[in-house]
Amino acid sequence: MDEMEYIYQERLKRYLTVMRNEKPDCIPIRPFVAEFTAKYAGYTCQEVTHDYRKAFDAVLRCAIDFDWDAMVPNMVYVWTGLTQALGLKYYAVPGIDIPPDTPFQYLEPPEEKAFMRADEYDLLIDDPTAFLYNVWLPRISSEIAANRLASYRSNLALVKGAMAMNSYFNALGLQVERMRKEAGMVSAIAGILKAPLDIIADKLRGYIGLIKDLRKQPEKVLEACKSLAPQLTKVALMTADPEKKVPIAFWMHRSYVPLISMDHFNNIHWRTLRPIIEDIWSHGHQVLFYAEGDWTPHLNSFTELPERSIIFHIDKTDIFEAYRKLKDKFCLSGGVPNWLLSLGTPDEVRRYCQKIIDSVASEGGYIMDASAIIQNDAKIENIKAMTEFTREYGKYPIEQSRHSSKDRNESSIASSFPKLKAKPGICIPWEEKRKELPRISGDENILKRIWEEIESYGYSFIWQILLSF
Repeated sequence: MDEMEYIYQERLKRYLTVMRNEKPDCIPIRPFVAEFTAKYAGYTCQEVTHDYRKAFDAVLRCAIDFDWDAMVPNMVYVWTGLTQALGLKYYAVPGIDIPPDTPFQYLEPPEEKAFMRADEYDLLIDDPTAFLYNVWLPRISSEIAANRLASYRSNLALVKGAMAMNSYFNALGLQVERMRKEAGMVSAIAGILKAPLDIIADKLRGYIGLIKDLRKQPEKVLEACKSLAPQLTKVALMTADPEKKVPIAFWMHRSYVPLISMDHFNNIHWRTLRPIIEDIWSHGHQVLFYAEGDWTPHLNSFTELPERSIIFHIDKTDIFEAYRKLKDKFCLSGGVPNWLLSLGTPDEVRRYCQKIIDSVASEGGYIMDASAIIQNDAKIENIKAMTEFTREYGKYPIEQSRHSSKDRNESSIASSFPKLKAKPGICIPWEEKRKELPRISGDENILKRIWEEIESYGYSFIWQILLSF
């Protein structure tokens, strides 16, 4: 075993141990560094956002120079080369819409121009994938036509977008291997998940539209969340780590008090999210709850999940309350304020890290990280201080882990939600296509299998646009 592979295996063991809420040899460090990597490597935000190759190089530079245990292969996740190919309207691109050294921005449309209208819930509920292709995609794109007589540019945008996505995801796989071989660095996450209610707020109705719908037609919102849930579960499992080691990333946005009411959290958001997490866990995958904002009022709900099924990331949630309520079941991460990394001194960073370690990490089950994604306003000396202090101060004595293995919850999402027009992973069912074909001779099963395999590409494309771009 060469040196890099030895370092990789040590880091992977440390990372996996802590995520099982056990005590490794020392506190793992897993910073979610985005545009900070550009700053450190000498690139602008425009360069790493529009050219993912430079983004990969910047990540690798940090992986080599910082003694971290795990990183995301590219936390500047929106590749604006792809979003421009598709003509996506909801991103401000560095160097075009905003200054070249400003991170990309999400542009939520005004209420009257929301990408889904208030009277279109039934269309979404009936067939979410068809709705995304037929209604949503033409509205979010300046290139893709809404009618069947698509233009040259519309057809070209679809082909370019699909091939660009394939190229990017293939390159991400190579980046993971490059991190391992050249830096001994573990890839921190695999897969993507968002909550049904967040999807409606983020990409369909907009936040204002959703809030009005929760008051005027909550039953439609609930049914839409039920219809979206199996699709989001499918995408999460399709994109998850096949070795079931690193967690699926769950980006938590607006579905918490006070942005929604506790009643809507319990009866719509949590009611449709909890079965997703339980189903993913039944397949052997953990979920990283990247809890942006303050989720303190909802910690009791999270305790209902199976032990070790999640890792809970601290942003503005009360870290001490999270430790008190979740420590016996789940690993925690984060909690170092981003403002401190941007405006504080190295000594202040070290003191804050010590406070966290002494308060919530002394028994294991904690990963060092900032509260939120680290952008280019963070000081390099402060990131170094967080890293070096954690390495020096965060060492454990080797001892037996506190937790024994427990059986996973084997619930199935299929029993929680209504039957779907097309099963997740498929756009047009074989049974529908079969009616268009003449009499089949030979083995129909091979025709069905290949049809569904190719269908999954079209399914993945539109749901990845919704979730990742």
